[in-house]
Amino acid sequence: MTEKDDIRVPEKDPFEEYIKVRDPEKRELGYAWHTAIGLQSVDGLTTSEYLRETAQKNIEGELSLPKAQELIAAYYRTDRKNESPRTAEADIVSSRIAAILSEKGFTLSPAQYLSIHKRLFEGVFDHAGKMRDYNITKAEWVLDGDTVTYGGFQELRATLEYDISTEREFDYSGLSMEKIIKHLATFISRLWQIHVFGEGNTRATAVFFILYLRSLGFDVTNDTFAKNAWYFRNAMVRANYTNLRKGVRETTEYLELFLRNLLMGESNSLQNRSMHISGNLAKQDSDTTKQDFETPKQDSDTAKQDFDLFVKAGLSVKSANNAVKLYQRFGFDRPFGRSDIIELLGITRSPSSELINKLLSVGAIVPAEQGRGKYCFNQSFFSSI
Repeated sequence: MTEKDDIRVPEKDPFEEYIKVRDPEKRELGYAWHTAIGLQSVDGLTTSEYLRETAQKNIEGELSLPKAQELIAAYYRTDRKNESPRTAEADIVSSRIAAILSEKGFTLSPAQYLSIHKRLFEGVFDHAGKMRDYNITKAEWVLDGDTVTYGGFQELRATLEYDISTEREFDYSGLSMEKIIKHLATFISRLWQIHVFGEGNTRATAVFFILYLRSLGFDVTNDTFAKNAWYFRNAMVRANYTNLRKGVRETTEYLELFLRNLLMGESNSLQNRSMHISGNLAKQDSDTTKQDFETPKQDSDTAKQDFDLFVKAGLSVKSANNAVKLYQRFGFDRPFGRSDIIELLGITRSPSSELINKLLSVGAIVPAEQGRGKYCFNQSFFSSI
């Protein structure tokens, strides 16, 4: 096999099968782990093979959940040069999300919300469970680099208490599922918009929301969150953004599609590009082989076409092969940095920097708005070559 032919299709996610089994205990654990791992993608994180192996042992009954958590924590108390700090975060937080989703208790209250953030991120962030004391902005790909207006830090507690108390008093009696979903979309998007914490808001909000939905009697043990966590975040961004000069108004329509899949078992197409405020990315090609930007291209023929595209742009066979692997993993709208490349390709700092420079030189990637040292694949590159 030549280096050019060495393009591998990513393995199927093993946790997807657990949520389909008849054994209720395995199904619930499989859902908890599958969701926990999937939610890491909202911050561009991926879990380790050790985490996935430990999770499977827990689901199969070989390890208790507390023991699985203990092993994962112990794994990172030793020197793990092969694992990045961000992988450690993904693993530790995933194990904690799985534990929380496996519990039955829940109270719709600010204290519960703050407690979830603290449990998820204690020892990971210094501010775990604490409200931020500064104002923030975040450049969003879906907003073409603009930001949502987040809650001012002086009013965080008052706003949080108001939103949750208002929801606690809301009467769902007699509402159709369409109206229930509309209301839930508005509630959770407003809660997220407060952005109570410095980091980890989406993951904490998702866990809080799942527990709340269960308290309302919904069965949410499917793969909607696991497979579409990045869409969930972008949908909340669009639900909180208005720019009349650009003709853009806040809308919960995208979040409602997500909830219809989650709560009603529908199969609405959840595509990040449909939410981009330019409107240009929403134009769908009638060719059914065209992939959603949020989904890595997994078809071997498509991967071969991408490989040829990178070679045509001037990359070497080795660089083109690595570029395909990166594109398969991150697509257009998930930012990545040098540590992600090192983790995915198993290379050192110098070769990873060289690859970034090569991809930048041919226009295949562009600096991302999400942070210094982060990049995204450039859509125009794929349409111009």
